[in-house]
Amino acid sequence: VVARVSRREGAELSGLVLNERGWERFAAAGLDRVNVTFAATETFNLRNGNATLAEAVERAEAILSAAGETPGTVTISCSFGCPFEGRVDPGVVAELAARVADRAEVVLADTIGVATPSAVRSLVERARAAGFHGHNTRNTGYANCLAALEAGARVLDAEDLVYLLEGEGVETGIDLDRLVGVSEWLEGVLGRTLEGYVHRAGAWPP
Repeated sequence: VVARVSRREGAELSGLVLNERGWERFAAAGLDRVNVTFAATETFNLRNGNATLAEAVERAEAILSAAGETPGTVTISCSFGCPFEGRVDPGVVAELAARVADRAEVVLADTIGVATPSAVRSLVERARAAGFHGHNTRNTGYANCLAALEAGARVLDAEDLVYLLEGEGVETGIDLDRLVGVSEWLEGVLGRTLEGYVHRAGAWPP
């Protein structure tokens, strides 16, 4: 798949690596950034990756170590809430972030969509996170992303956010019209409607 992707100047291709075998495939593919992930709770790691929290963190650290000079991203899932353990202690998340911050940028993920703007702002500042990955499960996703941006995060996802951020004077460097076109194309490939709104309503002003 990677071999068929056209490389463009300034574009960075990243790959999610979950284990040693994944790292071998990543290295062979020649991607630009390695992304590793673990959850902030014991139970989610056990259910999702058959590993304890300590084992999951150690695995991520081993992959980052093997990556050497390759840029890395660590996504901490369930940073705000866990489907098995409920609310997550912000102090635990901050400690996990500090453990890997010298090797990679840290992204906090609201995996089950329970965060609120004040919680996001506080934890992004405390963990010194470079990014935030939000879910709009309870219709707080966009407000949470704006709060993350105000707290210092610079890595965010989704086309609707491009519209929001550009409207707030943040230069994303992304052509929104072309991004909307990608969403429309992807809907045709998948055969279903995507979650975003901007590609349906259109950018404004037109």
